[in-house]
Amino acid sequence: MQFKDLFGTNRPMIGMIHCKGSDTGGILDLAKAEIEIYLKYGIYPLVENYFGDVNDCEEVLRWLSESHPEAIYGVNILGNYRAAFRLAAKYGAKFVQIDSVCGHLKPERDAEYAEQLAAERRSVDVVLLGGVRFKYQPVHSGRTLEEDLCIGMERCDAIVCTGEGTGIPTPLGKAEEFKSVVGDFPVIVGAGVTLESAADTFRLSDGAIVGSWLKDTHRDSGSVCEEFVQQMVATISR
Repeated sequence: MQFKDLFGTNRPMIGMIHCKGSDTGGILDLAKAEIEIYLKYGIYPLVENYFGDVNDCEEVLRWLSESHPEAIYGVNILGNYRAAFRLAAKYGAKFVQIDSVCGHLKPERDAEYAEQLAAERRSVDVVLLGGVRFKYQPVHSGRTLEEDLCIGMERCDAIVCTGEGTGIPTPLGKAEEFKSVVGDFPVIVGAGVTLESAADTFRLSDGAIVGSWLKDTHRDSGSVCEEFVQQMVATISR
């Protein structure tokens, strides 16, 4: 499946579900409420073990597959991309995010990783959003940015571009640089999108993953706020 096969010609807004809560029941209840807001406004949920664990993500994905089987949603399992593919196959997720598809490993480990990643991609038909020079990820490849981006295009269906960390704006110049190398290949801005930067972000890229700004505190530790979702959607729709 290709990026445009899933999202069409639209520039998708993907909304983070961080699986926040003190116990499994609380995590699931909050995730349900946040997902319902996202779906109401045409935002694609991305379930991630940011606060919770893999089991929490599985419970959320199970509910999604049963309650909204027609919806387009994705999964990112931090530190365990194989689990992300497994859960996508089991619960009908249409896309998977991996924080880094190349650049983060030394050459002697990169070839094995590439083979393992290719095997996972063959196992399930999903769109893969893959980070290159991603937040918190080291750069050990010994290759130039251009070389890593070219390899990234072979390993995923859209490249995710970020700044230095969660909630920290992604420099738009970085997104422009990525696009200058990859051309028509999709580039997604993966962190730090705010109401002020949204219009330019969606103009310069092929979509965005949004989390912190949509929360009631504008921080990752908050809960998704419908008012802020409305504002963001209205801004990018102009």
